[in-house]
Amino acid sequence: MLMSTGDKAAKLYYGPASFRVLRPGQHVLCAVTGEAIPLEELRYWSAEHQEAYASPEIATRRLLGQG
Repeated sequence: MLMSTGDKAAKLYYGPASFRVLRPGQHVLCAVTGEAIPLEELRYWSAEHQEAYASPEIATRRLLGQG
């Protein structure tokens, strides 16, 4: 089955204050939950770990080593 571009995960480079799209797509996956995060809703990530997070709680848990 072919997937449309809208179904593809983007590949991003996460910087300290913004991200750069390396491969176009509509979403990225949360590093903890695997939840799809639409790019327009992406607010939480780690530049150090190059990971995206679905919520501030998940990001905090992960960065404190609990996720």
